[in-house]
Amino acid sequence: MPSSHAPGGPDPSTGTGQQTGSIITVDDPDDPRLSDYTGLTDVELRRRREPAEGLFIAEGEKVIRRARHAGYRMRSMLLSAKWIDAMRDVIDEVPAPVYAVSPELAERVTGYHVHRGALASMQRKPLPEPGALLSGAERVVVMESVNDHTNIGAIFRSAAALGMDAVLLSPDCADPLYRRSVKVSMGAVFAVPYARLDPWPRGLETVRDAGFPLLALTPDEKAVPLEAATGPAASRRTALLLGAEGNGLSTRALRAADEWVRIPMAHGVDSLNVGAAAAVAFYAVTR
Repeated sequence: MPSSHAPGGPDPSTGTGQQTGSIITVDDPDDPRLSDYTGLTDVELRRRREPAEGLFIAEGEKVIRRARHAGYRMRSMLLSAKWIDAMRDVIDEVPAPVYAVSPELAERVTGYHVHRGALASMQRKPLPEPGALLSGAERVVVMESVNDHTNIGAIFRSAAALGMDAVLLSPDCADPLYRRSVKVSMGAVFAVPYARLDPWPRGLETVRDAGFPLLALTPDEKAVPLEAATGPAASRRTALLLGAEGNGLSTRALRAADEWVRIPMAHGVDSLNVGAAAAVAFYAVTR
């Protein structure tokens, strides 16, 4: 497994004394030092492996920088040659190995063409307890069974952009730090604190006990228009419940809510997809 490293730096094969700014050229796709990046397209494998090993993958210069700014520790970077200069300041600041590879080798390792040419393996942080997260929040989104990574990323991006303070996830929601979620959110998953609400839906009592009325977003005709529940007389503290694409909120979640709310529709359209509905609802509760 031929490799080279920065002049004056330690031999990376020893695994000790890694110097800030070291660049290691790797030309073997089976090099064990690249193990964090193997099989990124195997969704089921990565879903199991990444939380268990405490890592996630940030893709692209902007997302990597946002992850660092949010305080996530970098384990390593995987860069194609043209990205080394663009990431030089990060390389010089972070005491983590930087693996320089050809685009062809990156594709063999990850399983896809790495368009952005820059990947970083980052260390996860422990999730806060829901009660601690709620103590400093006013506008909260609670998601039930949103297990599509694209939807999770889009909702986090809207939550960050429109001023939601926190996100609570049912145990079966998708991982916000999965590569697709992070990419779709453009790193906004790092900007909004989140926690898992378990057990479900009994954990919703934690939200209510913290002083948050629970508003369930549903197209049901019995729901009141969203603006009626989020106008000037509404509580400053609001928890907005969102369900999965298609099925929406479960009967148990709807029963746990204090009020059902809907986005008025026109032209015979019965509902929006969950990402679009979330953006409209976040604007309503934070305006």
